[in-house]
Amino acid sequence: MDTFDLIVIGGGPGGYVCAFRAAQLGLNVAVVEKRATLGGTCLNVGCIPSKALLHSTEHLVWAKLHARDHGIKLGTIELDFAALMKRKDDVVHKLVGGVAQLAKARRITVISGTAEFTSPFSIRVAPRPPGAGSESAGATLSAPNIVIATGSAPVELPFLKFDGKSVVSSDHAIGFDSIPPRLVVVGGGAIGLELGSVWSRLGSDVTVVEFLPKIVAGYDDDVVRHFTRMLQKQGLKIETGAKVTGFARGVLTAEREGRKLEFPADKVLVAVGRRPFTEGLRLEQAGVKLDEKRRVMVDDHLRTNVPGVWAIGDVVAGPMLAHKAEEDGVAVAEWIAGKAGHINWDLVPAIVYTSPEVASVGIGEDGAKAQGISVSIGKFNFAANGRALAAGTTDGFAKIIADAKSDRILGAQILGHNAGELISEVATHMEYGGSTEDLARTIHAHPTMSEAVKEAGLAVSKRAIHAL
Repeated sequence: MDTFDLIVIGGGPGGYVCAFRAAQLGLNVAVVEKRATLGGTCLNVGCIPSKALLHSTEHLVWAKLHARDHGIKLGTIELDFAALMKRKDDVVHKLVGGVAQLAKARRITVISGTAEFTSPFSIRVAPRPPGAGSESAGATLSAPNIVIATGSAPVELPFLKFDGKSVVSSDHAIGFDSIPPRLVVVGGGAIGLELGSVWSRLGSDVTVVEFLPKIVAGYDDDVVRHFTRMLQKQGLKIETGAKVTGFARGVLTAEREGRKLEFPADKVLVAVGRRPFTEGLRLEQAGVKLDEKRRVMVDDHLRTNVPGVWAIGDVVAGPMLAHKAEEDGVAVAEWIAGKAGHINWDLVPAIVYTSPEVASVGIGEDGAKAQGISVSIGKFNFAANGRALAAGTTDGFAKIIADAKSDRILGAQILGHNAGELISEVATHMEYGGSTEDLARTIHAHPTMSEAVKEAGLAVSKRAIHAL
């Protein structure tokens, strides 16, 4: 039996970051990963390949629709679909290769296979198929600390089973071998809108069908209204308040207020969320408890009910986001090593990487009012921002939500170009309990998109410089 200080089950962003930090702190670490490569869903079939496709297709749209406005004549614009998809694969290959090199440099033992508990302190690794390569697969490993970082999988609807051809998950939708003429996306969250945007830009007729009254339901109504109009202007058809009932003979059916709806589809992308991946771990052998959603139950230090067994990322309650999993992993590694780990789950940014992007942190205006919190709001349109005008990225606005009494920033929502980058500034101010006054008095370089965030901070007290 091989013995380590720490075993991490799962090599995604949460797992490998946990392992890396633990190794930095001097622990002898093993990572067990069922894929042939590290990086989990995010690097292999999720965040990274989808962002590569989003970026490439943004260039395509810019060349077709906007290059001439900048005085650039490109002639005929042609799509090389195979080259576009190859670039996406190359990006993934480079990143997962880089993670493997980092693991090797940190002397982390990486074992390719699937893990199952045999006791609270030991696991058995079932080898991958022949040829997958893992000299330690099939071994039994033990450690005083084991971290469950097995991530999540796409939710499959009982009446829309994934077949990988007509009904697909996001795993399939980043690798179509051709452009589907008609794509129906079930679910108006980040994944559905991002992949819907990709295939719409490439020529698919895309319809998004959402059960709730609005897409990206966690955002404020004013943000969603503007965002919805922008996506519709780009060609996406958006149907809200529609309950999907089935798919047969190339037609997706739904109901809205008793009326039957039909959407012809060559492919149906089901993007209604993700579920924690806890199958096959034999958690009962270790005595680890799950909640009603089959998430691993943990305390505020990510400890399970079994001493020495921890869980992080998508497999526990909370937002299923790679950066949240990473912070979980760092904190757990530090706690295991006797350090003062820290994580603030109230300040996990969320981003939809469409064009424009929409991003948030903290609580929104609608959420604050629902909780009875008296708030002051500051908004600033990118149409009045010099850098946005120069770049032609004037859609959207920055919005700051502050406590009406203390001026402390409670949250922010940004709709606009690079909103995902801009939201981090607000999160930083919120981390130390900053006020809109702190944000407004922070010097921002000119001309930058970030000046709109500063102006939104000023607007809370009705003193934005560049607004009427």
